[in-house]
Amino acid sequence: MSDVSGSELRALMARVPSVEKVMASAEFAALIVEYGRTQVLGAVREALDRWRAGAQSGDASLSALDVAQLKSSVEAALRMRNESRLRSVFNLTGTVLHTNLGRALLPDEAVQAVMKALTQPANLEFDLGTGKRGDRDDLIDDLICELTGAEAATVVNNNAAAVLLTLSALASKKEVIVSRGELVEIGGAFRIPDIMSRAGAKLREVGTTNRTHLKDYEEAIGPQTALLMKVHASNYAISGFTKEVALDEIAPLAHTRGLAVAVDLGSGTLVDLSQWGLPRETTVRETVEAGADIVTFSGDKLLGGPQAGLIVGRRDLIAKIKKHPLKRALRVGKLTLAALEPVLQLYRAPERLTQRLTTLRLLTRAAGDIRLAAERVQPALQHALGERYAVTAEPMFSQIGSGALPVDVLPSYGLVVKTVDGKRGGRQLLALEKRLREMARPVIGRIADDALRLDLRCLEAADEAELIEQLKGVRA
Repeated sequence: MSDVSGSELRALMARVPSVEKVMASAEFAALIVEYGRTQVLGAVREALDRWRAGAQSGDASLSALDVAQLKSSVEAALRMRNESRLRSVFNLTGTVLHTNLGRALLPDEAVQAVMKALTQPANLEFDLGTGKRGDRDDLIDDLICELTGAEAATVVNNNAAAVLLTLSALASKKEVIVSRGELVEIGGAFRIPDIMSRAGAKLREVGTTNRTHLKDYEEAIGPQTALLMKVHASNYAISGFTKEVALDEIAPLAHTRGLAVAVDLGSGTLVDLSQWGLPRETTVRETVEAGADIVTFSGDKLLGGPQAGLIVGRRDLIAKIKKHPLKRALRVGKLTLAALEPVLQLYRAPERLTQRLTTLRLLTRAAGDIRLAAERVQPALQHALGERYAVTAEPMFSQIGSGALPVDVLPSYGLVVKTVDGKRGGRQLLALEKRLREMARPVIGRIADDALRLDLRCLEAADEAELIEQLKGVRA
């Protein structure tokens, strides 16, 4: 629209109610109670300023100045401004331990412990026995050692921090020998060579990408060697003509030379997962028993707990790590410790883990049960999407984790959405995927093979009911 004349503009501006009048109206009283006077006042001023700007270009409606409409506009702005950026979503990607969606979901015991730590004072660094200052690691040190067989333990905020701290404390300005085939990069461009550099250690590569022998380690050991290190390739696999040196071969070599062996397990596990039909992974205890002096692993991957990096091993080495200045910068807070302890306690009864540990329950969920869930959700999704799309319940494969065992898959079931006309429909599928992400509780799936795929492995009973109810409110 064209700009209005000066006289018309003055007449329009005269119709704008004063901020004080709007704030004093009965319609805005409830908003002030809910959001506070300061926020409401700012939102009212912004709304009136937007109207004035529109009036100058002839793009303003007098009805927008009605107190009821103004309240509706201000309320919408306030709701959007105060909505949390961290939102619950439906993880229908098929990846159980999804890095971008928060990885492991905590069991009820951990949730209750965190709630208590949030609302009540706790003995985070207070020794109740002596009445003096304590060490926060003491809260879970004994429990971790019980489950892993290690002499001592400490906890930092993630496994990358655990590796960085270990190298900084034990190998600064010295060499660390690593097989070239284990120089991994994981999500967020975390690379072992870069971590070595940041820790002040010098990387000594041995072997080749696909084959490394014990003599390669032996010949590389010199006066500047501080550690021999093994890194678990948790996010890739090399097949074919390959050779790696087992820990129980490397450890004796290191120990006869007076050196320590550090193992980065990445997504470490405390139990043998193969007993539930999952891929076999070396446990932390087995790694310690094989001769590792230091082992680092994640708390929020296969362990099924909160984000944390656990370091276990020889008492003298753990003591040295804990004294390093970086330890204070990388230590965890009370909420992590509150969540980690009950998760670890669940491992004292491994026969009950598939019922009580959320991660393991999702990983071991039967494909038949997931199929029944897909058949229940399918009608609601079909009705919500309308006749332009065909929604079918079909078998598919889930992924254990995006950074933990990404090449291993689990038989699953889900919903496949395609365009009815049979065309590839790339733009339509992208628009649909975006539409699902914009729901009150976003639905996160994946597009593959000219279809939107929604794997229901992570959709348990309560979430299933919520999803169906949400879909009922969607118009095709």
